[in-house]
Order: sequence, then structure tokens, then C-alpha cells
Amino acid sequence: MQALLTAIVTWLSVNYGLPAIYDLPTVRFAPQMEIAFLHYGAFSAEAQQRVKAAYEADRGQKARRVVSVYDERRHTILLPEGWKGRSPAEISMVVHEMVHHLQAEAGLGYGCPEGREALAYEAQEKWLEQFGTTLEAEFGIDGLTLLVSTHCGM
Repeated sequence: MQALLTAIVTWLSVNYGLPAIYDLPTVRFAPQMEIAFLHYGAFSAEAQQRVKAAYEADRGQKARRVVSVYDERRHTILLPEGWKGRSPAEISMVVHEMVHHLQAEAGLGYGCPEGREALAYEAQEKWLEQFGTTLEAEFGIDGLTLLVSTHCGM
């Protein structure tokens, strides 16, 4: 995993001008619900219940799920249990979260949480395009979803 993270840092630095910081994050595997709780900041039992209820309500529908997350406080990337890193899509999840790690390590500021997502999705899309695929094909993330996910106040 360390070699993969190092290669991704170099790729992000060359392609996006992010600082080549090789103080690498910890990577661990977690259940989807734990990843969702962290993503939505659901730290209380009440907040976790709301996230669970929303996920249950979306069961059976093609709702977009949070698949990975970067925990800035712990300098840790959480990937879903069962992640093997055998496909461009799985590796692209690490690319996305490494953008957040480098943003945090460099102290880059953004006007809102969505603002820091733009570069992460751009890098993830570019990674996938190298393998003939897209965010929409792999994760169901279309242009409108990207717009809403990356602009403050939407």
C-alpha cells in the first residue's frame, strides 16, 4: 500500500501541482456505515440513527453511497471492507482521498467542504480516463451530481 500511495502522491504532484508530501496517511478498511458516519459527521447515536435511516430508505434504489473517506483528524483513509485495489475504479478511490490528504497536509483552505471536492473529483476522473472509464460509469456520478457536490451553497 505504501508504494501505491507514494506513486499517487507523485502523480498528483505532477498533474495537479499539489505538494509532494510523502508523510503518508494510514489506510484501514471499514464497514460502509462507519465510512458514511464519518463522511456525514454522525458522531452521536442520534446522528448515526438518521444516517442509517436514510440508507435504509434508499435500499433497493440506485442511490449514490459514500464509498471511502479521509479522516483528517487521524490522517487516515477509510476504504470499504473487501477493497482489493485490483481495478482502476478501486485505485481511483485512493486517488480521491489522497487529494484530501495532500490538501490537509499543505494547509490548503476552502470556502466550504464542497470546495475541496472539486480537485479530488477532477483527479479521480482523470485517473479513470486513463483506463477508458469515467466517474459516471464506475460510480454513477454524472455532471449534475458533480456540480452539486463541488460548489458551495448548492
